[in-house]
Amino acid sequence: MRCISQAICVAAMAVAAVSCGDVVRQGRSPSMLVIDTLTGSAGGGHGANAPSGTLFSDVQVILTSPAPCAPERPCPTVFSDSGAVTLRLAMKDASIAPTSNNQVTINRYHVEYVRADGRNVPGVDVPYPFDGAVTGTIAGSATTTLRFELVRHVAKEEAPLVQLIRNPQIISTIANVTFYGRDVVGNEVSVTGSLLIEFGNFGDQ
Repeated sequence: MRCISQAICVAAMAVAAVSCGDVVRQGRSPSMLVIDTLTGSAGGGHGANAPSGTLFSDVQVILTSPAPCAPERPCPTVFSDSGAVTLRLAMKDASIAPTSNNQVTINRYHVEYVRADGRNVPGVDVPYPFDGAVTGTIAGSATTTLRFELVRHVAKEEAPLVQLIRNPQIISTIANVTFYGRDVVGNEVSVTGSLLIEFGNFGDQ
């Protein structure tokens, strides 16, 4: 019985050591990322391509040009919406100036949509979360702006957004966007920002 207990303890310590190692590696970079701005731009419809802290995402845009679209033959069209983030580097120890070893390269991001009322079932209450790729390096005291897909075409063709085409309802969500990267020596670095997205079938000009 004592041998079994010792084996269990050793196994538990090994698992704990691995877990602690992961935590230490995630947080041991001397540099960190700071989001200066996070904005969204509608792909079509009112306010298209105008960056804002609140994105009015049109689930369907009716185009009357160019050909073959015309006022008598309008084209229902789905546009994806884009995001832009401005990042800068900061040192955990403010008395230390960043070096080339502290620069961070972003390589992917994750978008998750939530609602303030707690109704957060993907595909029912909010669009599905997704991962995307975006690459950029943040170094020294300079800021870097990255552009990425914030709302995918496919999200507007799935529930719950597709129902908004014939439903005047507005779905208000918060998009939490997390950016992941590594510094030059391999330490994992991440940062999360949020913005408001109002989904609906807004009037077309």
